[in-house]
Amino acid sequence: MFPIKTWKCSPSLIAAVASLVVVVSIVHLLFSPLVPSLDNLRAKKVQKSCFPVDGSRERVSYGFAANLSQWVYADSRKAVIYRGAPWREEIGQWLLHCHSATSTIDVVEKISGNRCKNDCSGQGICNHELGQCRCFHGYAGEECSERLHFKCNHPGSPEQPYGPWVVSICAGYCDTTRAMCFCGQGTKYPNRPLAEACGFQTELPSIPDDPIVTNWAKPDLDNIFTTNISKPGWCNVNPEEAYSSKVRFKEECDCKYDGLWGRFCEMPVQSTCINQCSGHGHCHGGFCLCDGGWYGADCSIPSILSTVHDWPQWLRPATVNVPDTRHSIPSMSAVVKKKRPLIYVYDLAPELNIHLLEGRHYKFECVNRIYNELNATFWTEELYGSQMALYESILASPYRTLNGEQADYFFVPVFDSCIITRADDAPHLSMRDHGGLRSSMTLEFYKKAYDHIVDQYPYWNRSAGRDHFWSFSWDEGACYAPKEIWSSMMLVHWGNTNSKHNHSTTAYLLDNWDTIPSDKRGNHPCFDPQKDLVIPAWKKPNPDSLRLKLWSRSLKERTTLFYFNGNLGSAYANGRPESTYSMGIRQNLAKEFGSIPDMEGKLGRQHSDDVIVTPLRSNDYYEKLASSIFCGVLPGDGWSGRMEDSIFHGCIPVVIQDGIFLPYENVLDYNSFAVRVREDEIPNLMQILRAFNETEIEFLLANVRMIWQRFFYRDSIVLEAERQEIGYGHVADWAVEALKLSEEDVLSTFLEVILDMLLNDALARRIYPILTNKLNECCNRSHLPPRE
Repeated sequence: MFPIKTWKCSPSLIAAVASLVVVVSIVHLLFSPLVPSLDNLRAKKVQKSCFPVDGSRERVSYGFAANLSQWVYADSRKAVIYRGAPWREEIGQWLLHCHSATSTIDVVEKISGNRCKNDCSGQGICNHELGQCRCFHGYAGEECSERLHFKCNHPGSPEQPYGPWVVSICAGYCDTTRAMCFCGQGTKYPNRPLAEACGFQTELPSIPDDPIVTNWAKPDLDNIFTTNISKPGWCNVNPEEAYSSKVRFKEECDCKYDGLWGRFCEMPVQSTCINQCSGHGHCHGGFCLCDGGWYGADCSIPSILSTVHDWPQWLRPATVNVPDTRHSIPSMSAVVKKKRPLIYVYDLAPELNIHLLEGRHYKFECVNRIYNELNATFWTEELYGSQMALYESILASPYRTLNGEQADYFFVPVFDSCIITRADDAPHLSMRDHGGLRSSMTLEFYKKAYDHIVDQYPYWNRSAGRDHFWSFSWDEGACYAPKEIWSSMMLVHWGNTNSKHNHSTTAYLLDNWDTIPSDKRGNHPCFDPQKDLVIPAWKKPNPDSLRLKLWSRSLKERTTLFYFNGNLGSAYANGRPESTYSMGIRQNLAKEFGSIPDMEGKLGRQHSDDVIVTPLRSNDYYEKLASSIFCGVLPGDGWSGRMEDSIFHGCIPVVIQDGIFLPYENVLDYNSFAVRVREDEIPNLMQILRAFNETEIEFLLANVRMIWQRFFYRDSIVLEAERQEIGYGHVADWAVEALKLSEEDVLSTFLEVILDMLLNDALARRIYPILTNKLNECCNRSHLPPRE
């Protein structure tokens, strides 16, 4: 720690560096006050200067403005408004004055042409940067010539001839390239899925209204393979006859696998791939089979065999340096003008991401969309689809670069959303070596990714991983991150600092991370607000909500004071039985304000007509949100999507989860659009909310209206709208409404945050010496700590 002294700057020197972006501070990002102060609602003015203004900090604070006479308007919480969002003061000041001044630089993009051994034997895609094969699912080896055999069933026994139950369990034909079960040859529809209970006998429950019981030891071959129309068949059932009720079929059979549509899987449709292979390949169940001259998870990286005319937008316009054809040169360079931050995206071994897409047994798992019989987009409710949405946006972003030497950040795209949903769904993904913990298994995947990039690329050691970022989408975020990668930035939905809840908070035992050994996990918290970022969950575009602009509803149209709709625990029918669910927060809310009787016939102790706390999901859920002033944001097994639900419908979020950050809470000023209430203040919740006067509420509502798009994955949605129109001529109602939006979304907010972090980091002062030398001409920086 050291004192910050006042500097004086020459106006002429200030003018000389006015076009440069300079280093400002990464501030100590502390929690917002739990109950924000609303005493002063008048706009204040904060002078922006070329010098630190107060205090002593671990890292020195620098400010810069192109014009020292310019003032920064802040709202009543000292938040600085930039592009419609109230930012924490130190970040907002820099964004307001310096973000637009970020200069364009020449980036030398390397277009590689390294060959792969034996062209990957036709069983993989060549990564022309490394000269390494990315093998299809079920193949391995340096040239993808090794055939793998992923069994559908565990070893059997006389009691369990098909082995113990597993998602991939198969009484028919097992495709051992992916451990997926089909009807197989000899049937009328050999490619029809024969998944799970479809292939086995079922028994009626002994207790009325209980679910049907499947006997995993007894295959139902007589029925599933029958050609007798009086029996409930499957593999030989003609769809037209079944739809017209001319034949019977087995109700337990379903079309679970991706790439097929219809009750009987009779319609082949496109599968879900990353960016749908960018127009340079074919999607095969989740894996992009790239055209010649292209590679990458989404076939978006051109090699020297591609034509410049077909290059993606983020590589154009380019000045191409054509190599001398008299020499065998495996690469060429293209100079492209770009702005920072520049992001290099690792093309990982496919078993760490793409294979998990291709081999999934349920088409809705870990993706934000599938495709219907018209190959039109069918958006999913999968909250974890955010991982795919952000990945696709970064891959197509103008901030992407192929030049790791010039990159500011490195993205490591591991798919934990698929790992956890697929854990133990086939014998080759068994959790037996992980004590039955999905969290432990997931940690191992991230450790493999770390080993891969350290072994194959030179970039990690440049900053000991501080310029890398990883996405953790599951319930407890980066709690189970391996110790080796903790220096990096974690993109999560669960910002638990462990300041209060210093253990696993999930009630789902398979995800508990408390027992993961410290030699694997280390002793890090789940979230570090100094370096990590909570990003929004995925919410599908709702065309009605967008068209009706439910987020813009006025205070007069909001007749409910407080609204929360969700699982309230064991006191209610079908409630979660675990006392640890939601850390008891939802249960305590219901005890005080429950608006429907629990199983004992009791309402909440303080129930009120203008307060709705119910476990019964409403058919007009969105309308209820848009008719409420305050909406509850409470955890489930970890994070939930309630913050996004609230923001999207113009409802002021009421956050009740101590020590746990919400999306952007360490960069945006939450006091300007949300209310935090301590867990132990739940009995006083309505008293707190009723204390807000109309002026204060209008202020909060106005800010919610300004920032809601920052919680929306608009860029990813627009990319899909463009693909649909170009490929099929589809212009859906969701696309029409999304294209009307123009404010900052999740991607642009993320880019603003990492650019601020980049220029504030001490590492940036070492990477960009020309920039910082110009600053030294303006201000005396001799008191700075020595460079490492």
